[in-house]
Order: sequence, then structure tokens, then C-alpha cells
Amino acid sequence: MRALVVEDDPGIASGLQASLRQAGYAVDLCATLDTAWLALAVEPFDVMLLDLGLPDGEGLDLLARLRRQPAAAAGRSTLPRPDMPVLIMTARDGVSDRISGLDSGADDYLVKPFDANEMLARLRAMLRRAGGRSSPVIAHGELVIDPAAHTVLRAGEPVTLGAKEFALLLTLLQARPQVLSKARLESALYGFDEGLESNAIEVHIHHLRRKLGDGLIKTVRGVGYFVPREDGAPTTPAPP
Repeated sequence: MRALVVEDDPGIASGLQASLRQAGYAVDLCATLDTAWLALAVEPFDVMLLDLGLPDGEGLDLLARLRRQPAAAAGRSTLPRPDMPVLIMTARDGVSDRISGLDSGADDYLVKPFDANEMLARLRAMLRRAGGRSSPVIAHGELVIDPAAHTVLRAGEPVTLGAKEFALLLTLLQARPQVLSKARLESALYGFDEGLESNAIEVHIHHLRRKLGDGLIKTVRGVGYFVPREDGAPTTPAPP
């Protein structure tokens, strides 16, 4: 999962970045509306955490602009993503502020100061809803993945995964049976300021196959990687 944090307070922004990265998110920080919109226009973020009072305007203006974006045509994606889950995080705790934020298109509203664990739980709930899931765990064959606890069971036995391996597995499972390109997987796992080796995705895929079995992740040569659905649904390329 890749998160965009739009927050102009450096201390708060760095704290959020640390908490999110520890939870397995790739994180990018923006301090203004303009830089946030530029980031949204070039990267397919999975979720945005949005402050309201920013140096160049109101966070609700960015939210309204995002929600006004035209929806993607069938089989295609669009940037910025108009349906991207958005969590407002602000010191404004009035009922009218919360109502305005939610009615403007936010998926949730969190008042500062807040506990990092609560924030992460709200993000997980938002992403479950966005993915059409109600269960807090993801089951696939003999695998059971718990995003909250960061645990993986294979046939009831725990499997230890690194943070990037876990994030890659989640990304592929949530997209199944779509084929995701190497570039899309890199975007999901690494922020703008994170170092990235040219073969990082291949290395993570190799480790996942070794730990979880060769049959889980399939390769479409020259296109990317995918996890087949258990019901035999056809494989499709991810929207460009």
C-alpha cells in the first residue's frame, strides 16, 4: 500500500511517516496543496491522509478537486484517482467541521492529537471497504493473512515475511487475478525517497515463492506478476 500524507507540520509529518512505514506502507509527504496534486497526478496512491489547514489553502479544496475528477473508463485507470480513500486528520473537532469533511467526500475523519494505532486501524477499515472486503483477514488457499497483526499462516503454520515481502503479497492478493507490472509493484512498495535496487521486485518474488510455494505467484513474461483466483477467474492485465 502506498500512502500520501498531506501535512505541513514537519514533526507531525515525520511521525506519521515513521508509523506508516513501520506498518508496511510506502509513504510520501507533501506540505502544500500544489505539491500534493502533482504527486497524485503521477503516482497511483492507495490512500491519502489529509490535513485541512495548509499554507496555500484548505485541504477540503483538494478533496473536492479529487472527487470531481472523471471516473476511469472500463478497463482503464486514471490519475489522480477520484475514488481513492481519504482520511482527514485535523485539530478541528467541531461537529460542523466533521460533517463538512465527510460530506465533502472524506471516508473518515480523525481529530488531532490521535493514537497512531487508531489511525492505522481506520486506514485498514477504509482499505477493506475500498477493496470490497468485510473480513479483517484475507484467505487464499492454505494461506491466511492478517493485515492488522502482520501475520501469515500457511496450512496453519506461521510464516515469517519481511516488511516489503508482506506488502508485496498483500498488493498481489488484493489485485488478484490482475497482472501487475514491475513498475506498478515498485510504486506500491517504495516512496519517492526510498532507495530501490533494479532487481528488488524479483528478489522479493523469489523469497515469497520460497516461503509460500512456487505455485502462488505466476509470471507473465514481459508483463508482470499475478496471483490466480481460486475460482478460476481469467487473468487480466492491470489498467494502464
